[in-house]
Amino acid sequence: MKGFHLMTVRVSLYLIGLIGLMMSSMTVQAEDGTLAVANNFYGPIQMLVDDFAKVSGYQLSVSTGSSGQLYAQIINGAPFDLFFAADTARPEKLVNQGLGFEQFVYARGVLVLWSKEANYDVKEHMLLGDYNHFAIADPKLAPYGLAAQQALRKMGLWESMTPKIVMGKGLNPTYQFLSTGNAQLGMVAKSQVFKNGQYIGGSVWEVPVSDYEAIEQAAVTLKSGIDKAAIDAFLEYYSSERAQKIVSSFGYLQ
Repeated sequence: MKGFHLMTVRVSLYLIGLIGLMMSSMTVQAEDGTLAVANNFYGPIQMLVDDFAKVSGYQLSVSTGSSGQLYAQIINGAPFDLFFAADTARPEKLVNQGLGFEQFVYARGVLVLWSKEANYDVKEHMLLGDYNHFAIADPKLAPYGLAAQQALRKMGLWESMTPKIVMGKGLNPTYQFLSTGNAQLGMVAKSQVFKNGQYIGGSVWEVPVSDYEAIEQAAVTLKSGIDKAAIDAFLEYYSSERAQKIVSSFGYLQ
């Protein structure tokens, strides 16, 4: 019985130590944060989060989707700390609903017409209707999809193109239509096909910014992110020249 009692004590001490380790891990995790990021900004945010970890030691996780999808998740209680939308409307709604705080414009987006084919006159093929499918993001969910719709209407093409248009729920699915060849042409964010200051492949035409409403993208701190050290540190980091160079390298306007 004495041996059994000793074993029980050892097991109890082990469990206490294990619980202590778990609590320590939870404390470290509490200093971290979770970002909800619109599809178009997913590439830049990955680079920013990695660089931020190097200079701060904080580890941030990222969830991505269309602005509409992420907004719906937030109002339904998703535990995000900071929301990077592709518009200003949804962050403003969150502020008005008492769910968001400290809204600010973090980038201005650019819409491009793109094909995975090299040396391809994308504008000419669009004007001639020389394609089977044309991809855009759903205008109801994604601001870049709305911008594409506005541009096509201004060019007088929307009605004739509608039967050939395929819509992604966000920019990532839209890009997949194009990269797999299921759509020959489409409109996506410049940041999806532009990295380190240059286009990374395919053929592109930058849609004139006068053809669509300015894509001002706003970020907003959410309830769980208020007074969280990692989020405060990331916001300070984001305003630095170091971070802004990364953002500019993806083709965003300042």
